[in-house]
Amino acid sequence: MEHKPFAITLDVGSSRANHTGSWRSERPVYADHLPPCNAACPAGEDIQGWLYFAEEGRYREAFDSLTVNNPMPAVMGRVCYHPCETACNRGKLDSAVGINAVERFLGDEAIRQNWRFAKPSTQTGKRVLIVGAGPSGLSAAYHLARRGHAVTIRDAGPMPGGMMRFGIPKYRLPRDVLDAEIARILDLGVTMELNTKVDDIKAAMQGFDAAFLAIGAQLAKRAYVPAGEGARILDAVSVLRSMEGAEAPKLGRRVVVYGGGNTAIDVARTARRLGAEEALIVYRRTRDRMPAHDFEVEEAVDEGVMLKWLSTIKHMEDGKITVERMQLDDKGFPQPTGTLETLEADSLILALGQDVDLGLIKDVPGLVSERGGIDVDPGMMTKLPGLFAGGDAVPAERTVTVAMGHGKKAAANIDAWLRGQIFEQPAKHTEAAFEKLNTWYYTDAPHQVRAKLDAARRVDGFAEVVQGLDADTALFEARRCLSCGNCFECDNCYGVCPDNAIIKLGAGNRYRIDTDFCKGCGLCAAECPCGAIDMVPEQI
Repeated sequence: MEHKPFAITLDVGSSRANHTGSWRSERPVYADHLPPCNAACPAGEDIQGWLYFAEEGRYREAFDSLTVNNPMPAVMGRVCYHPCETACNRGKLDSAVGINAVERFLGDEAIRQNWRFAKPSTQTGKRVLIVGAGPSGLSAAYHLARRGHAVTIRDAGPMPGGMMRFGIPKYRLPRDVLDAEIARILDLGVTMELNTKVDDIKAAMQGFDAAFLAIGAQLAKRAYVPAGEGARILDAVSVLRSMEGAEAPKLGRRVVVYGGGNTAIDVARTARRLGAEEALIVYRRTRDRMPAHDFEVEEAVDEGVMLKWLSTIKHMEDGKITVERMQLDDKGFPQPTGTLETLEADSLILALGQDVDLGLIKDVPGLVSERGGIDVDPGMMTKLPGLFAGGDAVPAERTVTVAMGHGKKAAANIDAWLRGQIFEQPAKHTEAAFEKLNTWYYTDAPHQVRAKLDAARRVDGFAEVVQGLDADTALFEARRCLSCGNCFECDNCYGVCPDNAIIKLGAGNRYRIDTDFCKGCGLCAAECPCGAIDMVPEQI
């Protein structure tokens, strides 16, 4: 008798012998969430995206990813007030990722390695005029040029950069860094016309298909200060602008600055570097209500700048300033007390903010906002078809980062308008919450502090105060990113699933959940380090 072999058919994995999908009340779903750093960036950077490359030491790819949105990382790594770090979830664990420091490293590395932008393969034949060579204008020029449009920038100044050059001191932003990043943008084929003031925007637009106003806010606000004939009263904008000239301004031995913003801090620190033995900031309110950033105030104090709170200037004459003491009312507004004090001063510098010069649009009705500046719609276009505006010229927070974001947004809308389309902003994912992270997997990793020039050496000149990271510290800092809300294929879900319901799809493709065998226990979501798995109600 012939015996046939005995055959047994086995299911793969004993835990998969029975379908368990019907047991679920919730199912896990892989999801992408918006990292809070990305959400807080006014320039719209994909911070988590470029940090992913940086933490692997792939710096050129990180630079390419970063500059999709921001063409000037070496500048922004120095002057941005990094709201991304305020929003960073890691700040709730130990300290925020030094995003700004890594950005600066990438920008500096790009300058050192002479990395350039890829030029567009085709040209659209459309011509765009940009008025103003500041951050918003340069950003718009970059994004439009990369889309294949011919861009011409006209600026009234002798050098490009706007307030980055004429408002930010060299100890914060070295000019060789600024020049290098501007040159990289111009290398895309952007035409720069300096010493070319535009007085009539409608006339200037002739021969162009669209225009972008990025004229900034470069007129100093004035305040009436009664003064005698010998009083020397200057404005902060003029003082800082004059620092780009051949001869530095003479401010005297004792300088008083009136104001409480970052410009007041900058001009007081500049006065110290110009030889002032005393630089005193007079501000009407208290330190906690001062609009200047804390770290700038601290650096100024380190350099010997003094501050006088709750005070206002009443009069200046013959080397003396009369100051009145103020007190805050129950609504936080300063009120006079009648108590006077006399200060000695060789010069008084007013740092009370800036206004926009709107002379070039005076013949175009409906362009001026009720809040001051130029009125624009959500797509950055004014009421004159084809004329867009952004940066400090429109009502918004006045920072380099916001201006960069305006330039990018305006370029996207200009490009769509030139093509007869309407730009649609892509929908955003829900924000990645700290509570969704499993921080058990992360060890303490201290924030890498950037070195600073010794305070005693700072006032001797305009050498850069804050230093950058090197390759090793930049790599360490980038690796502190928690990848909030987005899977980075750590295999945790694959390893902890009791039902073998997680299927790996290969490098870069993440995972799939076999819903026939997933019981919906939620262990994968609980153990996900970055909160990239949501538990959603099962639909019956």
